Amino acid sequence: MHYGYIGLGNLGANCAACLLKAGFAVTVHDLDPKLAERLVAMGATWAESAARLAASVDHVITCLPSPAVSEKVLRSILPAMKPGATWIEMSTLCRDDVLALAKVAGEAGVRMLELPVTGGVHLAAQGRITMLPGGDKDLVDLHWKAFEAMGDRIFHMGPLGSSSIIKVITNMLAFIHLKATSEALMLAKRGGLDLGQAWHAIAASSGNSFVHETEGALILNGSYDIAFSLDLALKDLGFALGFGKEFGVPLELASMTNQTYVAAKAAYGGEAQSPMIAKLLEDLLGTDLRAPGFPARLE
Repeated sequence: MHYGYIGLGNLGANCAACLLKAGFAVTVHDLDPKLAERLVAMGATWAESAARLAASVDHVITCLPSPAVSEKVLRSILPAMKPGATWIEMSTLCRDDVLALAKVAGEAGVRMLELPVTGGVHLAAQGRITMLPGGDKDLVDLHWKAFEAMGDRIFHMGPLGSSSIIKVITNMLAFIHLKATSEALMLAKRGGLDLGQAWHAIAASSGNSFVHETEGALILNGSYDIAFSLDLALKDLGFALGFGKEFGVPLELASMTNQTYVAAKAAYGGEAQSPMIAKLLEDLLGTDLRAPGFPARLE
């Protein structure tokens, strides 16, 4: 099948590259043409607009920064999409956005799949990110080989809207874990421990987490560069807190963590990397969390 991919940020570019490596025909578009250069060199076709892309492919995948952008792009591509085309939305949206946009697509004769992912940009680059499709099973089956090209673990979460809930849950947990590992590393440093050894000991303990192993390493390097901004973290925490209100679940840890991210944005700006919540502690205590031998980026 010939896929169109719109939105070539850190995640989208890597997922599009995985489709190319697996032998799929891929046409790409982004507001910044420079983001497509690597993909074009790999064999992708460049489209001058989202509408032109939609007219030339079998199915369209989008990976965009906000629900408003997703709706704008959707309305631009619907008139051009081929009969029987699927719109696969990889952006992180709340459930209500997913259902509302699916209705817009359906009125134009286009069926939608939601496809949030989790695991980090470095796993997307390896084709090993976890994929969480939501929607009709026949569509999930139709696009399964594309999912396998982009990720190594795939969980069909149920009807449309289901995946948006689990995606928000996994991100909420990641942000809470990041706050926890920041505090743990600072406790180790102020306790006089070798931070590198402390990191390894935690990684081998019952207190370990995926976030400690990944973002914790970037904190110790001092780059904090996970390719995920404070603004994106706050967007996702906002979704989680909204679900908490809707479902009647008190989210005490998520609420506290949200305030930490608000403080980090005030200190460093919304475009700063999300692990920089650790720098709040570093700045407050005048104590850095550096240790030799840790990477600046995850490979």
